[in-house]
Formats: sequence, C-alpha cells, structure tokens
Amino acid sequence: MSIDRALVDAALAAVADPNTGRSFAAAKNLKNVSVDGDTVSVEVVLGYPAQRQFDAIRALFDAALRAVPGVADARVQVSQQIAAHAVQRGVKLLPGVKNIVAVASGKGGVGKSTTAVNLALALAGEGASVGILDADIYGPSLPMMLGIEGRPESPDNQSMNPMTGHGVQANSIGFLVDQDNPMVWRGPMATSALEQLLRQTNWHDLDYLIVDMPPGTGDIQLTLSQRVPVTGAVIVTTPQDIALLDAKKGLKMFEKVGIPILGIVENMAMHICSNCGHEEHIFGTGGGARMAQEYGVDALGSLPLDIGIREQADSGRPTVIADPDGRIAEIYRSIARKVAIHIAERARDMTSKFPSIVLQNT
Repeated sequence: MSIDRALVDAALAAVADPNTGRSFAAAKNLKNVSVDGDTVSVEVVLGYPAQRQFDAIRALFDAALRAVPGVADARVQVSQQIAAHAVQRGVKLLPGVKNIVAVASGKGGVGKSTTAVNLALALAGEGASVGILDADIYGPSLPMMLGIEGRPESPDNQSMNPMTGHGVQANSIGFLVDQDNPMVWRGPMATSALEQLLRQTNWHDLDYLIVDMPPGTGDIQLTLSQRVPVTGAVIVTTPQDIALLDAKKGLKMFEKVGIPILGIVENMAMHICSNCGHEEHIFGTGGGARMAQEYGVDALGSLPLDIGIREQADSGRPTVIADPDGRIAEIYRSIARKVAIHIAERARDMTSKFPSIVLQNT
C-alpha cells in the first residue's frame, strides 16, 4: 500500500521537543522529509547542542512514523547546527566566535566562576565548540579550575593561541602572570587588558564563548557590555537578600545596554550534609525564583551548597568532568541546555548576509 504523505506530515508535526515542549516542525527543525516506497526519511537539525539526547529524539520520531499505515522503515538522522545570533546594536561579531555569553553576578562569593566553568564544560559535552574567557583581571581563577598550566603561544608576536582544558578553549590573565602576583592596576589598564585577551586570542570556530565576568558593575563590566558583542547574560546569585540586591543591579546594567538576560542561576540553594544527607536552606529559600519572576526572566536552575563542587573545581576537574553521571552534573547540563535554547530562539545575526557598501568618487 502507498503511504499517505499527509499522514506522514501530521505524524511529524505531532512530535514535540522534550526540551521546549514545542513541535520540531513548528520550530523548523525538520529537513528533507521524503517517502520512498515503505520508507520515510527525515533529518532533524537542532539549533542547540544536545548530543546526549540524539538517541531519545530519534526514538520519538521512529515511533511516530512507524504508527503511520504503510510505513515499514523510518530513517531518522539527528544533528545540531549552532548559528550566530543577534547582539547589541552597533557592535560587530568577534572573528571565530558565534555567540558570547556573559556569566555575571552583582557581588563576589556566589559561585559565579564555578558556574561559568561547568556551563562551558556542559555545552562542550553536548557537542558544541566552546571557549571560556576569564574576565576577572584582579582575581583570575580559570587556570586552577581547568587544571591548565603554562603560557599561551603567540604565532606572530601579536596574538595568542588559547590554552585548552577538558576540550574547552580558554584564556586568562592568570596564564600570563605569576599566580601570587597581584594586578595593581587602575580601571583603564584592566579594561585594556580584557579587550586584548578577548580580541587578540585566536579563538577557533567557537559556537559559544563563555565570559566569566568579575563581580560588580564597574569599568570592566561596562566596557564588556558596550563594546563586546554579547548574545546574552546569565546572572548568578544565592537566595540571600544581600546577594539578590546586588544581582538585580547586574541585571539592570545589562538591560540598560540592550543585552538580553538568558536567565538566573541560584547557587547554594540548600546545604546537603555530607554525613547524613539532611538538607538545610542556610541562605534562605526561593530568592532566585522570586527575582526571576519579578523581572520576567527564566529561573534556569538551583544548585546546592555541596562540598564536592568546591573540591572538584579546586582540583582542576569541575563537577561536569569529575562526576558526569551525578545529580549535580545533570543540573549543570540542564542549565546549559536552557541557555542554549534561549539563544537559539533569538533572532539570528544577519550582518554577514548584507554586502558592504563602499562610496567612491567616480
């Protein structure tokens, strides 16, 4: 019997993305649908990295297509294609980088750097090409967290090749100075150093560059927000009212310069006793969710105050690497996936599609 193409299209349209709840067809993720005899072929192209879920997504389509009368075989190919997305008006994209994500907090000590590193590693673990820039000139922590030693090589004495740790490209002022050497610099010097690190690093074909911002809303944060093409920002806070107060200032800063907030991560949401497993909300409860609701942004996830997170980051093997199948690593992967999905849903950068217009006297 011949296969009714309308039934095939209806079956495909009914398959929903488990990460977004939207139909893959409605999101325009389906390509090259074809019917050949009793076989249906379809390509599913995701706009965000999710390699660990390819088999599950393939199974959803296989089940839907085999339920169509006459279909004996379903050939489903799942892949991902990360595009460059729009940034602040008047700022050009960085060569070799499709999307820049700023991970920020209003104050220090809330676990921002640990979140940034695990976020980068989670995206890389899903098949994305990822880099991370340590923008904290005064207190760089990236070399220790990624377990990287040595100095970047310069192929031309003008630029640097990024260092690599756990499959992630990285750069930090910490690679260029001695570990115990304080950076006694005024704001303009620190800002200039950050721009050099960002623009003179030979980032290689990155889908995402995660920027671990320094705490606060000073010169470095303002420079990054105004001059660097940022796709979106992630705000890290704890449930504590004081931390939330400062986190709100960071959020408002990004809003003022036209950078969208991708969501809020709540760190240290509860303490888990390493002996008995008892959970206690030391810093309060629900603060991140309330802030997300107040400002109309996504609460990306909550992480516990767990000694393992600290120990793993200090050892140079953050949680996503040290315990990839653990509950906390899965929380980091869920947060990373939500960030990538929010980016995928944003307007694409179209500047490369337009020709350059040059006016000449003739």
